[in-house]
Parts: sequence; structure tokens; C-alpha cells
Amino acid sequence: MRTTALILAVGMLLAACGDTTDQGTTTTIEAAAPTSEPTTPTTVGTDLPETLTIISHDSFAGGVTEETFAAFTADTGIEVEVLPAGDAGSMTNQAILTKDNPVADVLFGVDDSFLSRALGEDIFEPYESSLLTDVPDRLELDPEFRVTPIDFGDVCINYDVAAYTDTVPPLNIEQLAQPEYASDLVVESPATSSPGLAFLFATIATFGEDGWQEYWTTLVDNGVNIVSDWDTAYYQEFSHWGGDDPLVVSYASSPPAEVIFADPPVDEAPTGVVDETCYRQIEFAGILSGSDHPDAAGLLIDFMLSPSFQELIPLTWFVFPANETVDLPQEFIDYTLVPASPISLDPALVEENRERWIEEWSELVLGS
Repeated sequence: MRTTALILAVGMLLAACGDTTDQGTTTTIEAAAPTSEPTTPTTVGTDLPETLTIISHDSFAGGVTEETFAAFTADTGIEVEVLPAGDAGSMTNQAILTKDNPVADVLFGVDDSFLSRALGEDIFEPYESSLLTDVPDRLELDPEFRVTPIDFGDVCINYDVAAYTDTVPPLNIEQLAQPEYASDLVVESPATSSPGLAFLFATIATFGEDGWQEYWTTLVDNGVNIVSDWDTAYYQEFSHWGGDDPLVVSYASSPPAEVIFADPPVDEAPTGVVDETCYRQIEFAGILSGSDHPDAAGLLIDFMLSPSFQELIPLTWFVFPANETVDLPQEFIDYTLVPASPISLDPALVEENRERWIEEWSELVLGS
């Protein structure tokens, strides 16, 4: 069924940061100098392992098939196993707890919400892929090359096109609190939802520490609908799927997903994205310190940045490839956008304040 397919596709985005917890100018992370120089293996050696293991979040693992790493195995003779480890927060914690005896060679799926925690625990071996020349600098948050950007996605306000035939949807976060959009918006709780947490971050980045709480007070007074998770927000409360709210916190990739899984087929996306509300989330891969096969792991990082892997990303995990030389599926060109200036926060700032912000939001909005 169309609904089931779309839930499975877009739902992959949710598990990445976790529904149980998580451009303008991107700020890089300052840290101590690496203990070793980044390496860039360019040839396949003779002493290669039979298998490499990737630890990742469940949503990535759920999209992996026999074909995902087939080209890498054909080129190197190395099989790739994927170890699912819950959401991105759980995965990061497991990698930290096992850093003295790592359970994998490569970690994939840590995002900017947990990046500072991972880097602070020194769990990665520096590695600079030659294919980073095909990745925009704005996606490279670590100047020491301990992690490599693989994909990115944007959490954005989506709107029901049919609900705004006689009026216009809001243009930015500020307008969501205006009276003309009273009771139009449904958002997920940042205490229990990854997109909800990203939207909270977007409001903090927009209004600052001195203004975000006042903004949320205005949203509450304006009738914002708070639910626990994306599935409830999108498929029960969003007016496109029969709810009462024509505005929802979702993803920039939700409109093309609506088209791809439409039954019967449609020529236009029934939903749209409010460009100036989008919060950027970047996913990284890194070689785990203590891996017995760091050179081979570097080859795997290279493969994950290569066109043969990157071209799988949009229609498998419904996010955007980091390699900008890769052609996007036509649906991603026609029915969504890559925001010119997505909202972001310094990952170190997020790590320092994430739990406090969630607690303050819960007390302010939920009274708990």
C-alpha cells in the first residue's frame, strides 16, 4: 500500500537520530591535534581481511541489501557486514563504551547532534579520503578528518498544498507564530523525536538563548499541536493525510517520497517545503580506533563516497548524497529543494546544551 511504503521510506530518516531521545555558515570543531597524520590509501594491498564490519543505526542497516556493497567486494574481495545498533545516540554510546575493544572497523551514521561526543571520546582514526574533493566544504565539520561526511538531510516545515490554494503558507519560522497560522502547525516533541529535536534546534539557532522560549510560548498560545513522534504527526495530524493541521515538521525529502510512492501516480507533489525553516543534519563515517584493518577500512570509506554507492542514497535512505558530482533522481530535482542557507548549530554547542534545552522545553511547553 502507498501509506505503508511511504512510512518505510521516510521512516528510515527517523531512526537515524532516534525517536527515543536528536546552511548558512557551518562552524568547525576545534580540538587537539590528531595523534597521527591522516592517511589516504590509494591502492589495494595484498594483506586484506575477508570481512569488514560497519556499526550503524538501524535505519541504515534496514536499507542494506546484497547489492549495496557488491561492487566494493568485487573490487577488493572484502565482504561487508553491518551491525545495527539502535538509533544514532545508542550507536554512538555503544562505540564509546567499546572503544578499547571495538566491535567494528567503521562507524557510520553519527550526525552533528552527537558528533562532538564521539570526537571528544577519541574513538576515530584520522583518515582523509581523496574523494573529499567532490564534497562541499560546508559538510566537512572536522578539520582533522576523523570523520567523513557521507550524506545529509534537512528537517523542514512541510505544508499541504491543497490547504493553501487561496492563501499562502508561511515563509519562515517567525511566521509560524503569526495569528493567520493559528492551530495550523503540528510538531513532534524534541524529548521523543528526532525531527522534533531538530526543529527545537532550528528555533534556538533562529532566536538565540534569549528568545527561543518566548517564541515557543507564542507558538503554544497560537495553538501548536504537540505529538510524540513523526508517524503520528504526519499520518494522523497532517491535513494531507486526513488530519486538521496543514503544517507539519517533516523532511525536505517528504514531497518526492509522496510522488515516488503515489498510487495512483501523480504529476505534482501534494506537499511542499518551507525553505527558510530547514535544519541541516549531516551523517558521517569514521574508522574506529583499534580496528585491526585501518587501511582496508579507509578503502571502504572511499567506496561510500564513490558514485557507485552515493547514487544509491536518495532512493534507499531518502537523504542527499554528500558527493556533489552524483546525479540526483529526477523526483529529487522536480519535487524538493536543497535549501540555499539551511539552519545549523555548532555540534559542540549542541553537545553541551542538548539535554538542558530538552528539559527547559518540556517544562515550558508540557509543564513537566
